[in-house]
Amino acid sequence: MKENNEEKNLEVSGVIAKTEQYIKKNKKTLSIVGGAIVVVALAIWAYVALVAQPRQVRAAEDMFAAEQWFNEGDFEKALNGNDEFMGFAEVIDEYGCTKSGNLAKYYAGICQLNLGKYDEAIEYLKSYKGKDIFTSALSQMLIGDAYAEKGNNTDAVKYYEKAVAAGSDNYTVAPVALWKAGMLYLQMDNKQAAAKAFQQIKDNYPESPEWNEVDKYLALAE
Repeated sequence: MKENNEEKNLEVSGVIAKTEQYIKKNKKTLSIVGGAIVVVALAIWAYVALVAQPRQVRAAEDMFAAEQWFNEGDFEKALNGNDEFMGFAEVIDEYGCTKSGNLAKYYAGICQLNLGKYDEAIEYLKSYKGKDIFTSALSQMLIGDAYAEKGNNTDAVKYYEKAVAAGSDNYTVAPVALWKAGMLYLQMDNKQAAAKAFQQIKDNYPESPEWNEVDKYLALAE
């Protein structure tokens, strides 16, 4: 045991000695690299503190009026704003890379959907990068709604299924998306897929409003 410890100590000493030699030999290079790392770190800090964070604050402030119009159901004004305040479209153009700019894409997609502009709704909603389970799942379901309105049932059910995958634990979105998928599958005469969608509601979402009607549509699908 003593011999083993001595061998290990010799190995450690050798590593330390080699490390010291490397540092001495490459002191100038390491100093330059270290200085470069410090410069990059300072540049990142300066960008976040002096550019990114202030832009995010301004974006949130400029989007406030649009959010109010959205909550009131004035989707045209929420999207396009007026002479005094920005709408979501302008917020996206001005602050697209900020958190508020990203959220504006979600709101803009819903506005376009309500205004009957389905291609524009799909484009906005696909560009939205959801950070939470609810909006991630809901944005997928809304894309499905837009495709359904266009009569593209194949893409509609694909996005309804994406909504379920994105938020399977979300009792607000998942059973609704499954219900919509099941109903479209019935229209498409794909009873097997319809039954599968309705069965998922029956098995997994007993507290959802859709659960109360699912047996009737399961019978139609089987």
